[in-house]
Amino acid sequence: MAALSTFVKGLPFLAACVAASASYPPIPADLTTPVQQRIAINGPNAISVGWNTYEALSKPCVQYGTSSDALTSEACSTDSATYHTSRTYSNAVTLTGLQPATTYYYQIVSTNSSVEHFVSPRIAGDKTPFAISVVIDLGVYGADGFTIQMDQTKRDTIPSIDPSLNHTTISRLATNINDYEFVIHPGDFAYADDWYLKPKNLLDGVNAYEAIIEQFYDQLAPIAGRKAYMASPGNHEADCTEIDYTSFLCPTGQKNFTDFMNRFGQMMPTAFTSTSSNTTAAINANKAKMLANPPFWYSFEYGMVHFVMFDTETDFASAPDGPGGSAGLDGGPFGAPNQQLEFMEADLASVDRTVTPWLIVGGHRPWYSTGGGSSCGPCQTAFEPLLYKYGVDLAIFGHVHNSQRFVPVNNSIADPNGMNNPKAPMYIVAGGAGNIEGLESIGSNVSYNAFAYNADFAYAQVDFQDANHLQVQFIRSSTGEILDSSVLYKEHTEQFVVQ
Repeated sequence: MAALSTFVKGLPFLAACVAASASYPPIPADLTTPVQQRIAINGPNAISVGWNTYEALSKPCVQYGTSSDALTSEACSTDSATYHTSRTYSNAVTLTGLQPATTYYYQIVSTNSSVEHFVSPRIAGDKTPFAISVVIDLGVYGADGFTIQMDQTKRDTIPSIDPSLNHTTISRLATNINDYEFVIHPGDFAYADDWYLKPKNLLDGVNAYEAIIEQFYDQLAPIAGRKAYMASPGNHEADCTEIDYTSFLCPTGQKNFTDFMNRFGQMMPTAFTSTSSNTTAAINANKAKMLANPPFWYSFEYGMVHFVMFDTETDFASAPDGPGGSAGLDGGPFGAPNQQLEFMEADLASVDRTVTPWLIVGGHRPWYSTGGGSSCGPCQTAFEPLLYKYGVDLAIFGHVHNSQRFVPVNNSIADPNGMNNPKAPMYIVAGGAGNIEGLESIGSNVSYNAFAYNADFAYAQVDFQDANHLQVQFIRSSTGEILDSSVLYKEHTEQFVVQ
């Protein structure tokens, strides 16, 4: 590894001296053509629409309405931004005042765009059952990624996925498009920082990095442009290579989470205004809103659930990707000292279980994992006490490239109530969606692990059945087979949980 590190250190800067070999997607003739489309929940009655173009837009606009034949509303912004080394501009527009749980049709304003659709968010307190998909550590497929040959004859055509990609997880999300209402993805998207793993890229690192970014978000667009795609950061968003202590060699634009911020910064929400009648809850929610820093840490409410997305990479003591951190990536900080932890304390304290009985958090690095994967000790020190104190029901992580489920646990001790009204959170790892690095060994097990799988790519689906029952399923991407299913029961009798 030391020899590889020495060799790779100078590679990004050789690009200007050699013929380009990066696998860039073709640039459309009309440079306003939207590509890499994505949507996100931006408020109680709001959806943000994001897309990229190959030229700057002075006024990005989206037309929308409840009929595909009558897009009578229009929203515009001035958000069209790029960075050094990127070929594209990220655009974002927020559609507000939407009726809840309603199908809307939208068209990005361009001479070359199509009409798409989404279902607007459920209001907080709506107890209608629904499901979400959990996809982490996904990665690009094709020339710059990890491809498995699979049967291509049974792919759903809506949304259409290029069969040549053999992208089993994205294809399964397309096939199951009606089974979930949105996706959460806490970190590790394109794996652009692994460009050097393909020999064709070794003398063209700068362009290879950007090409992988473009390819991946094009591949994701059929899903992310239809279903709200809620993102938070992972280590592979940090800089141009995953090799420790080389971030200072990365060109401007390919370090310190630049593309991630550019792509999602104007799309993710802050924290929702409290719908509780409790004054203290409203004050805490307002404090959380001021402390939120999307796309790194933020929260939102949807139906019977309060979601918190947080950053396991930077902005807490001994953060692995922070300055001086163990990963050597020198990222952040992105907030004031202790801002993220203060946000989480205020936000978790604001959750009124009579309105949103379920409290779910999502981050990238886990602190519970089987012996084959790494556990983040500083993450556990920083965040686990808050998760237990405020009665988090389910904690979702990735980073380890396999699928794992744990019984409710706190401080490495299994809750004696198990899945029947525990005080401790239930933890899952859904990092086996598929990327160039492949799947990771399960290794030695731990006593509080209930399921571990690494034989094929898989992702998780979480079904909120009612105010007291939550089901977690792990789904094999290539076949749709349910690999593991469990139901968590919680009484949720306390309005505000403080343990």
